[in-house]
Amino acid sequence: MAKPVVAIVGRPNVGKSTLFNRLVGARKAIVEDIPGVTRDRLYDSSDWEGREFILIDTGGIRFDQGDIFGKEIKMQAELAIEEADVIIMVVDGKEGSTGEDEMVADLLRRSDKPIILAANKIEDFRKKDYFDFYRLGLGEPIPISAMHGMNTDELMDAMLAKFPLEVDVEEDQDAIKIAIVGRPNVGKSSLVNAFLGEARVIVSDIPGTTRDAIDTPFEFQGRKYLLIDTAGMRKRSKIKEATERYSVIRALKSVERADVVLIMLDAQEGVLEQDKKIAGYVHEQGKANIIVVNKWDLVKKNQYTMNQYDKSIRDEFKFLAYSPIMYVSALTRQRIFKVLDLVDFVAEQHNRRINTSDLNQVVNEAQMLNPLPGGGGKKVKIKYAAQVKTAPPTFAFFSNHPDLVHFSYLRYLENTLRTNFGFEGSPIRLLVRQNISKE
Repeated sequence: MAKPVVAIVGRPNVGKSTLFNRLVGARKAIVEDIPGVTRDRLYDSSDWEGREFILIDTGGIRFDQGDIFGKEIKMQAELAIEEADVIIMVVDGKEGSTGEDEMVADLLRRSDKPIILAANKIEDFRKKDYFDFYRLGLGEPIPISAMHGMNTDELMDAMLAKFPLEVDVEEDQDAIKIAIVGRPNVGKSSLVNAFLGEARVIVSDIPGTTRDAIDTPFEFQGRKYLLIDTAGMRKRSKIKEATERYSVIRALKSVERADVVLIMLDAQEGVLEQDKKIAGYVHEQGKANIIVVNKWDLVKKNQYTMNQYDKSIRDEFKFLAYSPIMYVSALTRQRIFKVLDLVDFVAEQHNRRINTSDLNQVVNEAQMLNPLPGGGGKKVKIKYAAQVKTAPPTFAFFSNHPDLVHFSYLRYLENTLRTNFGFEGSPIRLLVRQNISKE
């Protein structure tokens, strides 16, 4: 099922970002050293007691109506609140309750969502100064120190207790689950409607496991598909376009459950920063994906246009070098069903398993052509390789000195695997382990 979404909210300077970093920091994957992966993180995945969740950090909410920037942050926070399953309101335990805290609390109560009140910057829990926050009407505050990690376990336990129940929804295992993600107005709804309007729809809406999500099954040429969260895509957002950078929040739930993700771009606008945020999340979650450039019918073209677009997209999405690019018009339905052919192909690549002997033959040949550099007089070698997982394809390399296998060599091995085995449209995960054999 999809991961629950937790939003951290509050007025400025109460320690929201510190708490965000504390809750995800110890569990956060190492960011890949690849140009183009955005570092401007407002969200991340984490887990507690075996339950995974998505954590969203929001800007400090101000209620000064004359502050244009403050208005935008408030709208961004409202969108995060709208999409959240659980809300953590952070207050400053040293400063005490303020009028602005009371306005934030009033905003949260109207959301009718489970709320946890975290009194931050408390270092001596014997003092009961934080009881001042009872006046906010959000229940008993949990004292924490996000800076020092004190009492955050209790906060996480309280959060876990408010998660929605895990419900297994029966799904057609033969159907490929597709999520369509992208910035507002790139044409997601148009593509959904084009698929459903032309593809002999099975008239049945299946409630999804996330709030307000509707999964829509359909068939095309005897092949089964499931569009994830199409209701959210078709529904006009209550939030203005000024909050565009937060549109990624709505995409997160869909991506989590998808087999294949269609990353939609607007051909007239090219790749914008928000596109990188969304694509970066898809890549980091290990999802098979296709870059779909919409509104191609509106572009003035010559014999060089598509190659120029390819180059521009590849320059901006260096971390998606493995992803196929498809140029479509959802409005005129140009090439949209070729997208489904490509969906089938990348789904197969995502689940491909390589024979162990074939894998080791390729890895050994790669080492002969380009030997691993040594370190401190040590001879470094990969003794053995094995595929340990599919979706995404994951490979373990057993080395006599795993700490000396540089990431640049792993990139070389990834390129070698792609050259020999394909994996188009699929991220690849590479692990280096200690070889325990005595040879």
